[in-house]
Amino acid sequence: MGESLLVNFVYCHPVGHAVEALQYALGYRRADPDRRIGVVLNSATAVQLADWCDAVDEVYTVDIDVFEPGDAGMLAHVPAEWDWVVDDPRGHQSWQHQFFPGLQRYYELSAQHFRTTRGHTQVGAPRPSYQRRNQLELALPQESRDWAAQLLPEHDGPTIAVLPGGSAERWRYPSLASWQRVLDAFAQRWPQVRFCLTGKHAEDGRTSTGFTRAEFEALAEVAPQVVWAVDVPLERQLAALQRCEMLLSPHTGFAFAAMAAGTPWLTLAGNDWAEYYFNPGVPFHSVLPDLQRFPCYLMLGNTPDPVDDDGPRAPSMSAERIGADLPELLDGAARLLAGLDFETAMREHAARVHALFGGRRELLYSVDGLLADYLPAEEPA
Repeated sequence: MGESLLVNFVYCHPVGHAVEALQYALGYRRADPDRRIGVVLNSATAVQLADWCDAVDEVYTVDIDVFEPGDAGMLAHVPAEWDWVVDDPRGHQSWQHQFFPGLQRYYELSAQHFRTTRGHTQVGAPRPSYQRRNQLELALPQESRDWAAQLLPEHDGPTIAVLPGGSAERWRYPSLASWQRVLDAFAQRWPQVRFCLTGKHAEDGRTSTGFTRAEFEALAEVAPQVVWAVDVPLERQLAALQRCEMLLSPHTGFAFAAMAAGTPWLTLAGNDWAEYYFNPGVPFHSVLPDLQRFPCYLMLGNTPDPVDDDGPRAPSMSAERIGADLPELLDGAARLLAGLDFETAMREHAARVHALFGGRRELLYSVDGLLADYLPAEEPA
């Protein structure tokens, strides 16, 4: 093996942050295939994803509470000597430290723990060498793919996976009535559609789905054909998604893993974050909200007041918003089913999100800086 490099990517525990780490590991691998590459992850994230990524040679985890400074020995089991260590830049951002003092403490301990021969830096620094624009491809276990083939045999119509909510509070995702309306509209547009429901309820310290089992069952009652991939291991869920034409969901880190498994993403966008992970070669369509009518994207600590919609509801996930954007949601699905390609998806998304944010490029962060490649040229000063 050549030089050793550790991607020190400890952050909050949602699934998507593990995918980000793997994307960066892949970029460092592609720049120098002889490197020995390790990753350090929050033990409460989906660490098993690294087992299905051939860009990673070694995986280490740390037990961390980002809200509380941790024990000084939390890194004792992680090898200290590397040629390079590259940190998640969020671990060094003062505004993140305000919300996550445990994160600040972790990266302070990292600076003390690791000894490097070439440098301890951050993702995005000029060195070590890095190659952008790589498609991340998870190699899921054969057993899981066999299971998914039995669950989802060949079908005459489209198969659409549905994840109705992420791991945040239930009011931050659409109501059951709104989801019933969406699935009914899809069934009217594509009478042969088959829905694959996915999600996780286990309280195991990792992220789970706020949409209840009873709500899943009520949702299934309005759909013509439904297959369940709820509360099965992650590798089986992702294998099932590989057999679907797309995943339909709000913004959720699980969708990052779905794209890493090769599944296009149809996003009912909103809440805190605009989409910032794009997997080259995997198409998507993000249905963006009207920020004047349905405020969102206000960053941590600035959550807009909920509206009344079967109880409290995030404005960008309200029945009124979903009704306004349902035609685009259906048209986005139609384009994905018709073979929308990644390059077209990126160009169109970049133009729409650039306009949404009033041209403020500093708000348009993306993993690998990929979105910047497609933004309109800046006007001369």
